[in-house]
Amino acid sequence: MRPTPAIPERNAVNAHWLIQLRWAQVFGQAGTVLVAHAVIGVALPLLPLCLIVAIGLVSNLVFEVHLRRGGEVTNWNLAATMALDVALLTGLLYLTGGPLNPFGFLYLVQIALATVILDAAGTWTLVALSFAGFGLLLVDHEPLRISDQTRMIGMWVALGVAAAFIVHFLLRVTTAMTDQERELAEARNLAARQERLASLATMAAGAAHELATPLGTVALVAKELERHLAGTGDPALVEDAKLIREQVGRCRAILDQMAGGAGAAGESMSSIGVSDLIAEALTGKRAEPRVTVDLSPEVGSAIVRLPARAVSQALRSLITNAQDASPPDGEVVVNAKLRADVLAIDVVDRGRGMPADVLARVGEPFFTTKQPGRGMGLGLFLARAVFESIGGGMLIETREGQGTRVTVTVPVDVEARARGRRDRPPRRTPAPTPSGGAI
Repeated sequence: MRPTPAIPERNAVNAHWLIQLRWAQVFGQAGTVLVAHAVIGVALPLLPLCLIVAIGLVSNLVFEVHLRRGGEVTNWNLAATMALDVALLTGLLYLTGGPLNPFGFLYLVQIALATVILDAAGTWTLVALSFAGFGLLLVDHEPLRISDQTRMIGMWVALGVAAAFIVHFLLRVTTAMTDQERELAEARNLAARQERLASLATMAAGAAHELATPLGTVALVAKELERHLAGTGDPALVEDAKLIREQVGRCRAILDQMAGGAGAAGESMSSIGVSDLIAEALTGKRAEPRVTVDLSPEVGSAIVRLPARAVSQALRSLITNAQDASPPDGEVVVNAKLRADVLAIDVVDRGRGMPADVLARVGEPFFTTKQPGRGMGLGLFLARAVFESIGGGMLIETREGQGTRVTVTVPVDVEARARGRRDRPPRRTPAPTPSGGAI
């Protein structure tokens, strides 16, 4: 079953395509009347025909203005508009030969479109109206005095026009519906990841609270043990005590990352230069493999507005992963580009790359290919959550034996992007959102 919130957006998409069809109808009707009267020389009642075409034009203009101003579009609105089109078509046919007019095929266009954009009741109502309208034409109509040859040519043209309308607009509408379904699936996947992220943060906060006291006790005892052993002159025991303190500190850091680094929620937006953002992400990096930053002066001096702490921490996870994947004498390259209102940051390593089965799972929580004790498989999961939560994304390109490129996209102004999404009408052709992960 389609979620209820998607119904207004679906109706808006349907209205968009219906308006385009009606504009084609209006200009097609006007052009047909003009050609038949001026070129072929058929005697037509021009005044009533022009009046009917004008009604279609004005009604479509009103409908489009209503849609552009963000007015609500219901299934009833769509059904009433299409019923008006059936009535106008019946009027045009009545004045131009009735059932003998070749353009009676156009009833099929309305019926075919109704099956896609209306519910069952609306569709059958339109079928009944079309059936009744054609039946009225059988009872009474104005004669159309044209030759049999002209009538046959008209039937040929009418069949082509009807077929072209049906194929073109039904393909466009069904494509739009497919895009909407894909957007909904992406939204559901994102919501599921956010739920897992919230569960992880809740679990980490509870674990941090429960383990704070025992970890503190272990750290204190290890410090006293180190001080006591320092007088014995046994360096091996002193190193063991230091190792205990280091591992306790690592446990605390992991808990802090899980609890405090699980997203950008709650952090206020701040303005920061791109070069400063990347410099913050490089804080605490290892000396080897070396990290090279390649920024043009224009990009480096650009100002972005986003949750700087969360984004820099997420970038730090990517850089650390790239260093882990690179040989000690290798190099990790970080560069950035501005694309309209989006900042794209690449983190490239020259490691071994990833096979397809690993690439399919990267970014899952607690999935890692690192050696035990080197990682928990959370860095990429949390990083992707940060980028997606502010309207960005993460794309991975890798080749075995050649390395991996992780491309991060974030809005230049997160707040402005969010306002634009709320204010603009529903998208008809969604842009691809890069996603992925790294190890």
